[in-house]
Amino acid sequence: MKNSRGFTLIELMVTLVILGILSSLAFGFYRDNVISANRTEGRSALQTAAGTLEKCRSLYGSYNHANCNYADFTTDTNLYQVTGAGNISASSFTLTATPVAGEPQANDADCTTLTLTNTGARGGSGADASECW
Repeated sequence: MKNSRGFTLIELMVTLVILGILSSLAFGFYRDNVISANRTEGRSALQTAAGTLEKCRSLYGSYNHANCNYADFTTDTNLYQVTGAGNISASSFTLTATPVAGEPQANDADCTTLTLTNTGARGGSGADASECW
């Protein structure tokens, strides 16, 4: 009788199950890190819009001057919708960045919105709003 050396089917199946579990954990952590990193785009868009409004105020003395033409917009990679046109007065503004529905960033439960005001107050909403900024 020959001695066989090798793996049994059960050993191979156990190895595949372990690899599957490790892969699913690694993918989950990777996805969470990508979503967290993408928040930078929303924060940057808010700061750019706030800078535009501050420039308008310094030129014309008002955030909502007729020459300013502020309009809501979507970021270049279509991850965030920045709104605020309805929240801009002569002396204050509040801008909000919301993930675009159907895009990967819409899965960000920790930070469902980002906000920025004329005073520089940063905020957000979601399961862990402290992570927004």
